[in-house]
Amino acid sequence: MKTLNKIALLGMGTTLLLGACGDNNTADVEEAAQTTEQAAPVASAMDAAISGEWRGDQAKRDKFRNPKPTLEFFGLAPGQSVLEISPGGGGWYTGVLAPYIKQTGGTYTAAVFEAALGERYVAANTRFTEKYADADLFGEINTVEFGPTSGPLGDGRYDLVLSFRNVHSWMGSGYADTAFADFYAALKPGGIFGIVEHRLPESAEQNPKASSGYVQVSYTKDLAKKAGFEFVGASEINANPKDTADHPYGVWTLPPVSRTPREGEDVPEGFDADAYVAVGESDRYTLKFRKPE
Repeated sequence: MKTLNKIALLGMGTTLLLGACGDNNTADVEEAAQTTEQAAPVASAMDAAISGEWRGDQAKRDKFRNPKPTLEFFGLAPGQSVLEISPGGGGWYTGVLAPYIKQTGGTYTAAVFEAALGERYVAANTRFTEKYADADLFGEINTVEFGPTSGPLGDGRYDLVLSFRNVHSWMGSGYADTAFADFYAALKPGGIFGIVEHRLPESAEQNPKASSGYVQVSYTKDLAKKAGFEFVGASEINANPKDTADHPYGVWTLPPVSRTPREGEDVPEGFDADAYVAVGESDRYTLKFRKPE
């Protein structure tokens, strides 16, 4: 938690800036100081959240998941109302988002699994809320149920809706169209919907159930367009050219799952677990959409 105290150094930076300039540049100094006060807290709060001791081993995956540039691309900013979709499986991004949002005066909401999905999902929700129960560190973790039959997530109340590696799950359960429509309704006019997903090459055949865990960029764009979103842009922040997206156990062949043959299963020809570890995490696209104003 000491890392969050870095924000206290910002005032010192502004003081030094003022002391280094002469009286003839008072207007420029005041403008520069104001800019520093606006920009530095944002950077410091993000850096503090990413370097926080509470993240533990999760931080080892930053080289693949690139949290800071990803969240900057999506436009995460102070004072926002942010909805993270389905973090209950582990909440990897929650460990960065929640501390940042607490320190910058926003509100964080997790769209957790709806209870109707069963005990396994309810248990995952419980693990998630217990993991992030420290309000002094993570702030208030608001929750709303999300799933095939959950209904609205909150009409027009969010500035930012974020989804990390979830599109294939909605496709597999047959409610991708409903999910995108729910996200659209949940956003304020002008609000941003950010998606990171495992990339299936456009030259491959897209299984509508996405059983491999990979989804084409064009498929996700079509889902967003049907829901009413405008496409803003794409980033290759989370690309991995080593990933061929054609593994025997789908994306789960790669880290962090690193699936191997189970007892009694035939070993795929040429299977080499070490080779898949060397690939790293999946090749992922990063897309940004907007709800029209």
